[in-house]
Amino acid sequence: MKNKVVTFGEILLRLTAPGYLRFAQAKEYVATFGGSEANVAVSLANFGVDTEFVTRLPQNEIAQSCLSQLRSYNVGTQHIAYGGKRLGIYFLENASISRGSKVVYDRADSAFATIASGMIDWEKVFADASWFHWSGVAAALSPEAADVCREAIHAADRLGLTISCDLNFRKNLWNYGKTAPEVLPEMVAYSDAVFGSHDEYLKVLGISMADFKAVDTSYEMDLASYEKAAKEMVAKFPRCKKVFIEFRNTINANHNTLASVLYSNGTLKHTRVYDITHVVDCVGVGDAFVGGMIYGMIAYPDDDQKALDFAQAASTLKNTIQGDFNLISVAEVEGLMKGDGSGRVSR
Repeated sequence: MKNKVVTFGEILLRLTAPGYLRFAQAKEYVATFGGSEANVAVSLANFGVDTEFVTRLPQNEIAQSCLSQLRSYNVGTQHIAYGGKRLGIYFLENASISRGSKVVYDRADSAFATIASGMIDWEKVFADASWFHWSGVAAALSPEAADVCREAIHAADRLGLTISCDLNFRKNLWNYGKTAPEVLPEMVAYSDAVFGSHDEYLKVLGISMADFKAVDTSYEMDLASYEKAAKEMVAKFPRCKKVFIEFRNTINANHNTLASVLYSNGTLKHTRVYDITHVVDCVGVGDAFVGGMIYGMIAYPDDDQKALDFAQAASTLKNTIQGDFNLISVAEVEGLMKGDGSGRVSR
């Protein structure tokens, strides 16, 4: 059986102010690359899954550097389209204690934002694939990008691929006259698995549920509320067989708690609460969950609980890694699943 996963979206140059400097203080920036769907692809490739990332890049040396980094993680890049003026950029100011992080986007008129239908041969892209993953970010950037995302979804559906969606609501990106609730639901309807935080379900799909307010690992989640919300989701989108809800409580910028639930086959499963007292970098944590969950569904097709636990452990570990990409192994995730979170030196 084919297990190749294709992801589609924009990859950006990430420029991070060093340490905990504010933008006004920074005299230099640390350059890396990242973006939701690329982050998922890197996670899956690190877990040994055959992965292809599809995007559009300009033809310049910065794009070549980006390609080199993706290839160094064994992410497939053979179906990338080329053209446009520039690579999108985002600037990041790291959070600390009571001061939240800040992101400034510079991605207008990027190569991806100006992509158009027909630039990607989706029949060729999906010829040896079994899974297609997209997110709300790809549809937020421009009407043209939304059209290409829709084009990919329809091709994946026609060819019988499993389709997953991360709602990925970013309010600052929806600037072309349409809102996420206007654009995304008809695309979500084609998804077999849907991911999102509890507030994204409300903002994009109008599905509300109880807050998550854990301050330590003894917190008891309101499972009845989450099951009710998941059932509402399935009623609205009958194709969706797996509903994933991710939870984060930000006690302060460096101290977070995490947990998640999965509704599938008429039952709700949940993880334990993770208490992260020293967050290194929270960017890409949701993408790490998605990558872990797709891997889990492929590796443990008959054990949804194990797949969910794997995803949550992978997401938890991402909080300890700088940059967008979750550079961890299956063995490290499984170690945390078994309770080994001591951080001892491995010799």
